[in-house]
Amino acid sequence: MHAPAQPKLLSRINERSVLRTLQSEGPASRAELTRRLGSTAPTVSKAVASLLETGLLEEYDADENGRGRPAKLLRLATQTAQVLGLVIDVEQCRLVTAGLDGALKDETHTAFETPATYDDLLDHVEQHARGLTQTLGVSTLGVGVSIPGLFDYREQKGILSPNVPVTNGRCLGRDLETRLGLPCVVLQEMHALCLAERHYGEAKGLDDFAMLEAGAGVGLGIFSGGQLLTGNSGIAGEIGHIPVDPEGRPCGCGGRGCLETVAGDAALAWEVSQSLGKKVTIEEVVRLAGSGRYQPLGEMDKVLGHLSLAMATIINLMNPSTLFVHTRMFDLADDVFDRLVEQTRRRALAPSFADCRIVQARGSKRQGAVAAMTEYLTDCLVPMLAGHWNGLRHEEHANGAAFPPNKSRIDSPLAAQSR
Repeated sequence: MHAPAQPKLLSRINERSVLRTLQSEGPASRAELTRRLGSTAPTVSKAVASLLETGLLEEYDADENGRGRPAKLLRLATQTAQVLGLVIDVEQCRLVTAGLDGALKDETHTAFETPATYDDLLDHVEQHARGLTQTLGVSTLGVGVSIPGLFDYREQKGILSPNVPVTNGRCLGRDLETRLGLPCVVLQEMHALCLAERHYGEAKGLDDFAMLEAGAGVGLGIFSGGQLLTGNSGIAGEIGHIPVDPEGRPCGCGGRGCLETVAGDAALAWEVSQSLGKKVTIEEVVRLAGSGRYQPLGEMDKVLGHLSLAMATIINLMNPSTLFVHTRMFDLADDVFDRLVEQTRRRALAPSFADCRIVQARGSKRQGAVAAMTEYLTDCLVPMLAGHWNGLRHEEHANGAAFPPNKSRIDSPLAAQSR
Protein backbone atom coordinates (compact mmCIF):
# COMPACT_ATOMS: atom_id res chain seq x y z
CA MET A 1 0.00 0.00 0.00
CA HIS A 2 1.27 3.47 -0.89
CA ALA A 3 0.97 6.20 1.69
CA PRO A 4 -1.70 8.72 0.74
CA ALA A 5 -0.41 11.82 -1.04
CA GLN A 6 0.11 14.76 1.25
CA PRO A 7 -1.99 17.89 0.66
CA LYS A 8 1.14 19.98 0.09
CA LEU A 9 2.40 17.53 -2.53
CA LEU A 10 -0.98 17.52 -4.27
CA SER A 11 -0.92 21.32 -4.35
CA ARG A 12 2.53 21.28 -5.94
CA ILE A 13 1.39 18.73 -8.52
CA ASN A 14 -1.53 20.99 -9.42
CA GLU A 15 0.79 24.00 -9.70
CA ARG A 16 3.12 22.07 -11.99
CA SER A 17 0.16 21.02 -14.15
CA VAL A 18 -0.88 24.66 -14.51
CA LEU A 19 2.63 25.68 -15.56
CA ARG A 20 2.94 22.82 -18.03
CA THR A 21 -0.42 23.66 -19.59
CA LEU A 22 0.49 27.32 -20.04
CA GLN A 23 3.88 26.31 -21.46
CA SER A 24 2.36 24.06 -24.08
CA GLU A 25 -0.87 25.89 -24.92
CA GLY A 26 -0.23 29.54 -24.12
CA PRO A 27 -2.06 32.13 -21.96
CA ALA A 28 -5.50 31.34 -20.60
CA SER A 29 -8.13 32.58 -18.21
CA ARG A 30 -8.86 30.67 -15.01
CA ALA A 31 -12.00 29.24 -16.58
CA GLU A 32 -10.12 28.12 -19.67
CA LEU A 33 -7.38 26.57 -17.54
CA THR A 34 -10.03 24.66 -15.62
CA ARG A 35 -11.38 23.25 -18.89
CA ARG A 36 -7.92 22.40 -20.24
CA LEU A 37 -6.94 20.58 -17.07
CA GLY A 38 -10.27 18.88 -16.52
CA SER A 39 -10.10 20.03 -12.93
CA THR A 40 -12.30 22.02 -10.57
CA ALA A 41 -12.39 25.80 -10.33
CA PRO A 42 -11.31 25.89 -6.65
CA THR A 43 -8.31 23.60 -7.35
CA VAL A 44 -7.14 25.72 -10.27
CA SER A 45 -7.71 29.00 -8.40
CA LYS A 46 -5.64 27.77 -5.46
CA ALA A 47 -2.76 26.69 -7.73
CA VAL A 48 -2.89 29.97 -9.66
CA ALA A 49 -2.86 32.04 -6.46
CA SER A 50 0.24 30.22 -5.24
CA LEU A 51 2.05 30.63 -8.56
CA LEU A 52 1.17 34.34 -8.71
CA GLU A 53 2.52 34.77 -5.19
CA THR A 54 5.81 33.03 -6.01
CA GLY A 55 6.26 35.07 -9.18
CA LEU A 56 6.11 32.25 -11.71
CA LEU A 57 2.85 33.52 -13.24
CA GLU A 58 1.56 36.94 -14.27
CA GLU A 59 -1.98 38.18 -14.80
CA TYR A 60 -2.84 40.73 -17.47
CA ASP A 61 -5.82 42.25 -19.26
CA ALA A 62 -6.72 40.69 -22.61
CA ASP A 63 -7.31 43.08 -25.50
CA GLU A 64 -11.05 43.26 -26.02
CA ASN A 65 -10.95 46.20 -28.45
CA GLY A 66 -12.52 48.43 -25.81
CA ARG A 67 -15.75 46.39 -25.73
CA GLY A 68 -16.83 45.56 -22.20
CA ARG A 69 -14.69 44.56 -19.30
CA PRO A 70 -11.38 43.00 -20.46
CA ALA A 71 -10.81 39.40 -19.46
CA LYS A 72 -7.97 38.55 -17.09
CA LEU A 73 -5.50 36.13 -18.63
CA LEU A 74 -2.67 34.19 -17.01
CA ARG A 75 0.73 33.62 -18.53
CA LEU A 76 4.18 32.50 -17.50
CA ALA A 77 6.05 35.43 -15.98
CA THR A 78 7.67 37.55 -18.69
CA GLN A 79 7.63 41.10 -17.30
CA THR A 80 8.47 40.48 -13.65
CA ALA A 81 10.77 37.44 -13.85
CA GLN A 82 13.50 36.17 -16.11
CA VAL A 83 16.10 33.46 -16.52
CA LEU A 84 19.54 33.70 -18.10
CA GLY A 85 20.81 31.45 -20.86
CA LEU A 86 24.60 31.04 -21.20
CA VAL A 87 26.28 29.32 -24.14
CA ILE A 88 29.94 28.37 -23.79
CA ASP A 89 31.44 27.87 -27.25
CA VAL A 90 34.81 27.53 -28.91
CA GLU A 91 35.42 31.14 -29.85
CA GLN A 92 32.63 33.02 -28.11
CA CYS A 93 30.40 32.90 -25.05
CA ARG A 94 26.88 34.33 -25.26
CA LEU A 95 24.38 35.40 -22.61
CA VAL A 96 20.74 36.24 -23.09
CA THR A 97 17.67 36.76 -20.92
CA ALA A 98 14.22 35.27 -21.43
CA GLY A 99 10.88 35.24 -19.70
CA LEU A 100 9.59 31.96 -18.33
CA ASP A 101 7.81 31.47 -21.65
CA GLY A 102 11.25 30.94 -23.18
CA ALA A 103 11.06 33.88 -25.58
CA LEU A 104 14.59 35.28 -25.93
CA LYS A 105 15.02 38.99 -25.36
CA ASP A 106 17.54 39.70 -28.09
CA GLU A 107 17.95 43.29 -26.95
CA THR A 108 19.71 41.93 -23.86
CA HIS A 109 22.04 39.65 -25.82
CA THR A 110 25.68 40.03 -24.84
CA ALA A 111 28.76 38.15 -25.98
CA PHE A 112 32.47 37.97 -25.24
CA GLU A 113 35.46 36.05 -26.54
CA THR A 114 35.90 32.72 -24.77
CA PRO A 115 38.63 33.35 -22.18
CA ALA A 116 41.87 31.36 -22.09
CA THR A 117 41.61 30.50 -18.38
CA TYR A 118 38.84 29.17 -16.17
CA ASP A 119 39.07 32.01 -13.65
CA ASP A 120 38.74 34.55 -16.45
CA LEU A 121 35.72 32.65 -17.74
CA LEU A 122 34.02 32.90 -14.33
CA ASP A 123 34.94 36.59 -14.05
CA HIS A 124 33.51 37.41 -17.49
CA VAL A 125 30.30 35.44 -16.94
CA GLU A 126 29.77 37.06 -13.55
CA GLN A 127 30.35 40.55 -14.93
CA HIS A 128 27.99 40.13 -17.89
CA ALA A 129 25.37 38.22 -15.90
CA ARG A 130 25.21 40.89 -13.20
CA GLY A 131 24.71 43.48 -15.90
CA LEU A 132 21.67 41.55 -17.11
CA THR A 133 20.13 41.15 -13.66
CA GLN A 134 19.93 44.84 -12.79
CA THR A 135 16.54 45.51 -14.41
CA LEU A 136 14.33 47.12 -11.80
CA GLY A 137 11.32 45.06 -10.80
CA VAL A 138 12.50 41.90 -12.55
CA SER A 139 13.62 38.87 -10.53
CA THR A 140 16.24 36.59 -12.03
CA LEU A 141 15.38 33.01 -11.13
CA GLY A 142 18.37 31.10 -12.45
CA VAL A 143 20.94 30.41 -15.15
CA GLY A 144 20.87 27.63 -17.74
CA VAL A 145 24.20 26.76 -19.35
CA SER A 146 25.09 24.94 -22.56
CA ILE A 147 28.61 23.51 -22.49
CA PRO A 148 30.58 21.55 -25.13
CA GLY A 149 32.51 18.34 -24.62
CA LEU A 150 32.06 15.49 -22.17
CA PHE A 151 30.15 16.49 -19.03
CA ASP A 152 29.69 14.11 -16.08
CA TYR A 153 26.21 14.74 -14.68
CA ARG A 154 26.86 12.63 -11.59
CA GLU A 155 29.81 14.76 -10.54
CA GLN A 156 28.56 17.95 -12.25
CA LYS A 157 32.00 18.27 -13.78
CA GLY A 158 33.47 18.79 -17.24
CA ILE A 159 35.53 15.74 -18.19
CA LEU A 160 36.99 16.42 -21.63
CA SER A 161 36.28 19.35 -23.91
CA PRO A 162 38.69 19.26 -26.87
CA ASN A 163 37.41 22.64 -28.07
CA VAL A 164 37.03 24.46 -24.69
CA PRO A 165 39.61 22.75 -22.46
CA VAL A 166 39.41 25.38 -19.69
CA THR A 167 36.27 23.60 -18.43
CA ASN A 168 38.00 20.23 -18.02
CA GLY A 169 37.77 19.00 -14.44
CA ARG A 170 35.70 22.03 -13.41
CA CYS A 171 32.28 22.21 -11.76
CA LEU A 172 31.04 25.22 -13.71
CA GLY A 173 27.47 25.12 -12.41
CA ARG A 174 28.44 25.02 -8.76
CA ASP A 175 31.04 27.73 -9.22
CA LEU A 176 28.56 30.02 -10.96
CA GLU A 177 25.98 29.40 -8.22
CA THR A 178 28.56 30.53 -5.68
CA ARG A 179 29.43 33.64 -7.69
CA LEU A 180 25.90 34.69 -8.65
CA GLY A 181 23.77 33.37 -5.80
CA LEU A 182 21.39 31.83 -8.34
CA PRO A 183 20.52 28.22 -9.16
CA CYS A 184 22.42 27.01 -12.20
CA VAL A 185 21.65 24.07 -14.49
CA VAL A 186 24.42 22.87 -16.84
CA LEU A 187 23.66 20.80 -19.93
CA GLN A 188 25.97 19.31 -22.50
CA GLU A 189 25.34 21.27 -25.70
CA MET A 190 23.70 18.38 -27.58
CA HIS A 191 21.17 17.99 -24.79
CA ALA A 192 20.57 21.74 -24.87
CA LEU A 193 19.84 21.54 -28.60
CA CYS A 194 17.43 18.66 -27.97
CA LEU A 195 15.54 20.69 -25.37
CA ALA A 196 15.50 23.75 -27.65
CA GLU A 197 13.97 21.79 -30.51
CA ARG A 198 11.48 20.05 -28.22
CA HIS A 199 10.32 23.30 -26.60
CA TYR A 200 10.47 25.75 -29.50
CA GLY A 201 11.09 23.83 -32.74
CA GLU A 202 9.59 21.04 -34.78
CA ALA A 203 10.20 18.45 -32.05
CA LYS A 204 7.48 20.03 -29.93
CA GLY A 205 5.28 17.22 -28.70
CA LEU A 206 7.71 14.51 -29.86
CA ASP A 207 8.96 11.99 -27.32
CA ASP A 208 11.27 10.10 -29.71
CA PHE A 209 13.82 11.78 -31.98
CA ALA A 210 17.54 12.19 -32.62
CA MET A 211 19.58 15.38 -32.92
CA LEU A 212 22.87 15.53 -34.81
CA GLU A 213 25.03 18.62 -34.58
CA ALA A 214 27.85 19.03 -37.06
CA GLY A 215 29.50 22.24 -35.91
CA ALA A 216 32.83 22.78 -34.16
CA GLY A 217 32.38 19.17 -33.07
CA VAL A 218 29.99 16.42 -34.07
CA GLY A 219 27.58 15.24 -31.39
CA LEU A 220 24.43 13.17 -31.07
CA GLY A 221 21.46 13.59 -28.75
CA ILE A 222 18.67 11.04 -28.41
CA PHE A 223 15.20 11.57 -26.94
CA SER A 224 13.45 8.27 -26.27
CA GLY A 225 10.19 7.86 -24.40
CA GLY A 226 10.32 11.53 -23.38
CA GLN A 227 13.77 11.25 -21.80
CA LEU A 228 17.26 12.07 -22.94
CA LEU A 229 19.46 9.00 -23.28
CA THR A 230 22.72 10.02 -21.70
CA GLY A 231 24.39 6.82 -20.58
CA ASN A 232 25.87 5.87 -17.23
CA SER A 233 27.30 9.25 -16.31
CA GLY A 234 25.94 11.52 -19.02
CA ILE A 235 28.62 11.23 -21.71
CA ALA A 236 26.78 9.08 -24.25
CA GLY A 237 26.33 10.38 -27.79
CA GLU A 238 29.92 11.41 -28.53
CA ILE A 239 29.70 10.17 -32.09
CA GLY A 240 32.22 12.80 -33.16
CA HIS A 241 35.04 10.82 -31.60
CA ILE A 242 34.41 7.59 -33.45
CA PRO A 243 37.68 6.97 -35.37
CA VAL A 244 36.99 6.86 -39.11
CA ASP A 245 40.50 7.35 -40.51
CA PRO A 246 43.42 5.89 -38.51
CA GLU A 247 45.83 7.91 -40.65
CA GLY A 248 43.78 11.09 -40.47
CA ARG A 249 44.66 14.39 -38.89
CA PRO A 250 44.91 14.77 -35.09
CA CYS A 251 41.75 15.45 -33.10
CA GLY A 252 41.50 17.63 -30.00
CA CYS A 253 40.57 14.54 -27.96
CA GLY A 254 44.07 13.14 -28.44
CA GLY A 255 43.04 10.63 -31.09
CA ARG A 256 43.53 10.73 -34.83
CA GLY A 257 41.03 10.73 -37.67
CA CYS A 258 37.89 11.14 -35.54
CA LEU A 259 34.59 11.77 -37.31
CA GLU A 260 34.56 15.46 -36.33
CA THR A 261 37.87 15.99 -38.17
CA VAL A 262 36.20 15.08 -41.47
CA ALA A 263 32.50 15.98 -41.00
CA GLY A 264 30.85 19.21 -39.86
CA ASP A 265 31.45 22.94 -39.97
CA ALA A 266 34.97 22.84 -38.52
CA ALA A 267 36.00 20.13 -40.96
CA LEU A 268 34.71 22.16 -43.91
CA ALA A 269 36.49 25.28 -42.66
CA TRP A 270 39.71 23.26 -42.40
CA GLU A 271 39.33 21.89 -45.95
CA VAL A 272 38.69 25.38 -47.36
CA SER A 273 41.64 26.75 -45.37
CA GLN A 274 43.88 24.17 -47.05
CA SER A 275 42.55 25.15 -50.47
CA LEU A 276 42.98 28.91 -49.89
CA GLY A 277 46.29 28.66 -48.07
CA LYS A 278 45.01 30.65 -45.11
CA LYS A 279 42.90 29.90 -42.05
CA VAL A 280 39.20 30.69 -42.37
CA THR A 281 36.24 30.07 -40.07
CA ILE A 282 32.89 28.57 -41.07
CA GLU A 283 31.38 32.08 -40.87
CA GLU A 284 33.95 33.30 -43.39
CA VAL A 285 33.25 30.29 -45.62
CA VAL A 286 29.53 31.15 -45.58
CA ARG A 287 30.29 34.79 -46.44
CA LEU A 288 32.63 33.79 -49.28
CA ALA A 289 30.03 31.46 -50.76
CA GLY A 290 27.25 34.05 -50.36
CA SER A 291 29.27 36.71 -52.15
CA GLY A 292 30.20 34.33 -54.97
CA ARG A 293 33.92 34.86 -54.38
CA TYR A 294 34.55 31.19 -53.63
CA GLN A 295 32.38 28.11 -53.98
CA PRO A 296 33.74 25.21 -51.90
CA LEU A 297 32.16 22.53 -54.10
CA GLY A 298 34.86 19.87 -53.82
CA GLU A 299 35.38 20.47 -50.11
CA MET A 300 31.62 20.38 -49.52
CA ASP A 301 31.20 17.06 -51.33
CA LYS A 302 33.95 15.52 -49.24
CA VAL A 303 32.51 16.70 -45.91
CA LEU A 304 28.91 15.88 -46.81
CA GLY A 305 30.00 12.36 -47.75
CA HIS A 306 31.37 11.75 -44.26
CA LEU A 307 28.37 13.42 -42.62
CA SER A 308 25.92 11.28 -44.58
CA LEU A 309 27.75 8.15 -43.38
CA ALA A 310 27.24 9.33 -39.80
CA MET A 311 23.55 9.98 -40.45
CA ALA A 312 23.05 6.58 -42.07
CA THR A 313 24.71 4.95 -39.07
CA ILE A 314 22.39 6.78 -36.65
CA ILE A 315 19.32 5.84 -38.69
CA ASN A 316 20.33 2.18 -38.94
CA LEU A 317 21.37 1.91 -35.30
CA MET A 318 18.78 4.02 -33.44
CA ASN A 319 15.76 3.88 -35.79
CA PRO A 320 14.59 7.41 -34.84
CA SER A 321 11.25 8.65 -36.11
CA THR A 322 12.85 12.03 -36.80
CA LEU A 323 16.50 13.01 -37.21
CA PHE A 324 17.21 16.72 -36.76
CA VAL A 325 20.45 18.07 -38.22
CA HIS A 326 22.10 21.26 -36.97
CA THR A 327 24.90 22.77 -39.08
CA ARG A 328 25.91 26.07 -40.66
CA MET A 329 26.62 24.26 -43.92
CA PHE A 330 22.95 24.55 -44.84
CA ASP A 331 23.54 28.31 -45.20
CA LEU A 332 26.03 27.77 -48.04
CA ALA A 333 23.52 26.93 -50.78
CA ASP A 334 19.84 26.10 -51.12
CA ASP A 335 20.49 22.53 -52.21
CA VAL A 336 22.92 21.45 -49.45
CA PHE A 337 20.22 19.89 -47.28
CA ASP A 338 18.68 17.97 -50.19
CA ARG A 339 22.10 16.70 -51.28
CA LEU A 340 22.84 15.50 -47.76
CA VAL A 341 19.51 13.69 -47.48
CA GLU A 342 20.01 11.99 -50.84
CA GLN A 343 23.50 10.78 -49.91
CA THR A 344 22.12 9.49 -46.62
CA ARG A 345 19.34 7.64 -48.46
CA ARG A 346 21.90 5.83 -50.61
CA ARG A 347 23.89 4.72 -47.55
CA ALA A 348 21.18 3.82 -45.02
CA LEU A 349 19.12 0.64 -44.93
CA ALA A 350 16.05 1.29 -47.06
CA PRO A 351 13.44 0.29 -44.41
CA SER A 352 15.18 2.34 -41.71
CA PHE A 353 15.51 5.38 -43.97
CA ALA A 354 11.85 5.13 -45.02
CA ASP A 355 10.88 5.12 -41.34
CA CYS A 356 12.83 8.31 -40.54
CA ARG A 357 12.05 11.95 -41.26
CA ILE A 358 15.15 14.14 -41.68
CA VAL A 359 14.64 17.79 -40.70
CA GLN A 360 16.81 20.89 -40.42
CA ALA A 361 17.06 21.84 -36.74
CA ARG A 362 15.73 25.30 -35.92
CA GLY A 363 16.50 25.52 -32.21
CA SER A 364 19.60 27.18 -30.81
CA LYS A 365 21.89 26.49 -27.86
CA ARG A 366 20.70 29.75 -26.29
CA GLN A 367 17.12 28.47 -26.40
CA GLY A 368 18.31 25.16 -24.99
CA ALA A 369 20.06 26.83 -22.06
CA VAL A 370 16.91 28.82 -21.29
CA ALA A 371 14.72 25.71 -21.65
CA ALA A 372 16.91 23.85 -19.15
CA MET A 373 16.28 26.45 -16.47
CA THR A 374 12.55 26.80 -17.17
CA GLU A 375 12.26 22.98 -17.03
CA TYR A 376 14.08 23.01 -13.72
CA LEU A 377 11.88 25.73 -12.25
CA THR A 378 8.75 23.86 -13.31
CA ASP A 379 9.79 20.37 -12.31
CA CYS A 380 11.33 21.18 -8.95
CA LEU A 381 7.89 22.08 -7.67
CA VAL A 382 7.25 18.35 -7.28
CA PRO A 383 9.72 15.88 -5.74
CA MET A 384 9.33 12.65 -7.66
CA LEU A 385 10.21 9.21 -6.38
CA ALA A 386 11.65 8.11 -9.72
CA GLY A 387 14.53 10.02 -11.26
CA HIS A 388 16.11 13.37 -10.56
CA TRP A 389 17.70 16.32 -12.24
CA ASN A 390 21.29 15.06 -12.05
CA GLY A 391 21.35 15.56 -8.30
CA LEU A 392 20.64 19.27 -8.78
CA ARG A 393 18.99 20.92 -5.83
CA HIS A 394 17.16 24.16 -5.36
CA GLU A 395 18.30 26.34 -2.51
CA GLU A 396 16.87 29.60 -1.25
CA HIS A 397 19.23 32.13 -2.75
CA ALA A 398 20.14 35.48 -1.35
CA ASN A 399 18.98 37.56 -4.30
CA GLY A 400 15.40 37.47 -3.08
CA ALA A 401 13.93 35.78 -6.15
CA ALA A 402 10.50 34.50 -5.23
CA PHE A 403 10.53 30.76 -5.58
CA PRO A 404 9.33 27.97 -3.30
CA PRO A 405 12.35 26.24 -1.75
CA ASN A 406 12.49 22.51 -2.41
CA LYS A 407 15.59 20.56 -1.46
CA SER A 408 14.32 17.23 -2.78
CA ARG A 409 15.51 15.63 -5.97
CA ILE A 410 13.23 16.13 -8.92
CA ASP A 411 12.01 14.47 -12.08
CA SER A 412 12.31 15.79 -15.64
CA PRO A 413 13.06 14.68 -19.21
CA LEU A 414 16.66 14.40 -18.00
CA ALA A 415 15.62 11.88 -15.36
CA ALA A 416 17.51 8.86 -16.62
CA GLN A 417 20.89 10.36 -17.06
CA SER A 418 22.54 9.62 -13.74
CA ARG A 419 20.84 6.49 -12.52
